[in-house]
Amino acid sequence: MRQRKRKSRPAQPPLRAVWRTNIDDHPIGLAWSPNGKNLAVAGVSGPITLFNGADGAVRHRLPGHALDTMAISWRKDSRLLASVGQDGKVRLWDVATGMQISEMAGGASWVERVAFSPLGDWLVSAAGRKLRLWNSSGELIREYPDANSTITDIKWRHDGRQFAVSAYNGVVLYDPEEAEPLRRFEWQGSTLTLEWSPNGKYIATGDQDSTVHFWITDTGNDLQMWGYETKVLELAWSFNSRYLATGGGTQVVIWDCSGKGPEKTRPIMVEGHQHLIKHLNFQRQGMLLASGGNDGLLAIWKVGTKKAALLADVVFKAPIACLAWSPDDRCIAVSDESGTLSIAAVRRL
Repeated sequence: MRQRKRKSRPAQPPLRAVWRTNIDDHPIGLAWSPNGKNLAVAGVSGPITLFNGADGAVRHRLPGHALDTMAISWRKDSRLLASVGQDGKVRLWDVATGMQISEMAGGASWVERVAFSPLGDWLVSAAGRKLRLWNSSGELIREYPDANSTITDIKWRHDGRQFAVSAYNGVVLYDPEEAEPLRRFEWQGSTLTLEWSPNGKYIATGDQDSTVHFWITDTGNDLQMWGYETKVLELAWSFNSRYLATGGGTQVVIWDCSGKGPEKTRPIMVEGHQHLIKHLNFQRQGMLLASGGNDGLLAIWKVGTKKAALLADVVFKAPIACLAWSPDDRCIAVSDESGTLSIAAVRRL
């Protein structure tokens, strides 16, 4: 008996376009709602657009901030979106109605940072040296003493029990239940951005002097990595806390933090971009890393032991402005500086 030859199915491309649009603005913030149903895109001129994540239909156009919107953050239940801007305000938006439900004073003329806690019970904002803590409804809980210099970043630990604040001279840790800082990681330099490892062991920082710091949270000891082309503004941890991907040049530099940590190890060097890398983002529960650069290139890499393999790349007509994986890791949203917004499905590997 002869067996019939089966026709082989054509291989599916790693990326498949889902929908595409243009916001006619320079995007400064791109964030999926935690339930994955909505995608918020903030433009530099102020307005914030809420899209249906599945098909790109516009749900609401929020006025945002009269001057420029600076940052956005979702509450865990996906019902509220927080935004801050150059009008000195923190605003809360009801996603169902598209209406503003609260307006709070940030403490200075510009409010640069805002972040809901992972559990959705706290909201923290930064305006210049001013650091304020709110409850999830927008009531002021606490104003902390002024920071030593302009606050450059705020990030919550993944369990929501602490948040870290960066500025010149290092990083300060806070417990939202306490009025005084928990700990200071001091360093005579300018810290620009920070990221907690998901297991809470490390706080990684990107610095003005073209270095990366690893702060060991239990001891306060630090490791400093040199050799970057420029100041480091791009950091991304893998979900298992093993890898930290860093920018600061045209190559993605990936540190392996397993075992005894990255000290005295050689990082994975990933080539592919022709110009400076602008954004890095690991999947929430996978090992795919997205990188976006000034060359307009979006690249998807599969990170493994001692190597990172290129799975897909797409070139946009302008530098990459923002990128974000969907909560289920099945799609990636990417915007460029011309306002193009593209959502692509990523083939499961």
